[in-house]
Amino acid sequence: MSASSLPMKAQQSNLIRRGRETSPFGRVPALALVPAPNGSRPSRIAVIGNHLPRQCGIATFTTDLCDAIAAEYGASGLQVVAVNDAQSAYLYPARVRGEIAEDDLSSYRATADRLNTCDVDLVCLQHEYGIFGGKAGSHVLELLRILNMPVVTTLHTVLRQPDPDQRSVMQQIAARSDRLIVMSDYSACILQDVFGVSATKIDLIPHGIPDLPFVEPEVHKDALALTGKAVMLTFGLLSPNKGFENVIKALPRIRSRHKNVVYVIAGATHPHVRAREGDRYREQLQALAREVGVEREVIFLNRFFSPQEMASLVASADIYITPYCHEAQAVSGTLAYAMGAGKAIISTPYWHANELLNNGRGALVPFEDPAAIAVTAIQLLDDDAERYLMRERAYLYARKMVWSQAAQSYMRSFSRARVQRMQPVHQGFPVQAVEKIGARIILSV
Repeated sequence: MSASSLPMKAQQSNLIRRGRETSPFGRVPALALVPAPNGSRPSRIAVIGNHLPRQCGIATFTTDLCDAIAAEYGASGLQVVAVNDAQSAYLYPARVRGEIAEDDLSSYRATADRLNTCDVDLVCLQHEYGIFGGKAGSHVLELLRILNMPVVTTLHTVLRQPDPDQRSVMQQIAARSDRLIVMSDYSACILQDVFGVSATKIDLIPHGIPDLPFVEPEVHKDALALTGKAVMLTFGLLSPNKGFENVIKALPRIRSRHKNVVYVIAGATHPHVRAREGDRYREQLQALAREVGVEREVIFLNRFFSPQEMASLVASADIYITPYCHEAQAVSGTLAYAMGAGKAIISTPYWHANELLNNGRGALVPFEDPAAIAVTAIQLLDDDAERYLMRERAYLYARKMVWSQAAQSYMRSFSRARVQRMQPVHQGFPVQAVEKIGARIILSV
């Protein structure tokens, strides 16, 4: 009997059992696996970052991380400080007990002062250059300068070729953080090689994902009016350089072999992009679909999806595609999500995809190469057995990326940070030295 003919519950049980026998990660910093001493776990944690209902990847990540920590350790000691973009206001849940106005430096000072006086054990900062005010997001340094408790910073972007301001800001963040969390081996290497951060200060914790079942796509197609279709899917906030146009260009060739193929592009335009240029990128994609004769086969779902809606949508896909145009993408939450759902994946070889899709867990195609996308998609749709094996390998690899595991890893990092703060020797750059270097760099540009 083939794997695909097994009853679904038996397939899922077999996958989960096998997944526990192997470690999916080839290189994890040793300290990330060592429990911290008893009594070092923080009970009052403040997480600083974007938060839903703000519509962006960092907001989704912060919300999911907080949900996972609350589920594992309780919600009573957990609070969030949300970073608001200019001229926006959001109806936040009760866990959001403070807000930072992105471009208002005094707001960062006031937040630090409040956290210092409300008995917070530790701050977990979500860092992305684009969410903080000042040159290269430098306003966040004022907050870090004032905070007097341990800080663990999650780095969502680590640049291999930073400009002088970006380099200065990152080095100062590293100096003022007790630990740095990255989501890929590649990011850890860049931190060490480009920014000079000690490996002993870095924890590798993969991007968290929901714990989704391993199911056949057909189970979810009816509800989405996709019955009988071979579904290729991309989801996430739309912005230029995502490369979706290359999948549209590949679609006529794919449909010459598989007439029932549709390409679903799910997600609203990124709010920052929409503020600058409206829906121009989506309109360009729609025009391209008309030009190459696949207007009816490219389905745009133009809205922001709840986690429950997204789980059903991703489950309906036969092939998930991330056709991004640039190599320098250290993390893709949507790629991690698709792996966790056990999808067959086609991707361009940006950094995170190179790492996650190794060993047959996905198919890599060259950047901006519609012909390669078409050939690879046809091969996967032609070969049900190989597509199933790719799905299985991705699903097994992702079992230790589920949010409950991520929350436990974060808590170990938090505990280690508190222990280090009590030690006389602080790891990484001396803060004063880095600030002098940063000042010289900024003055020279």
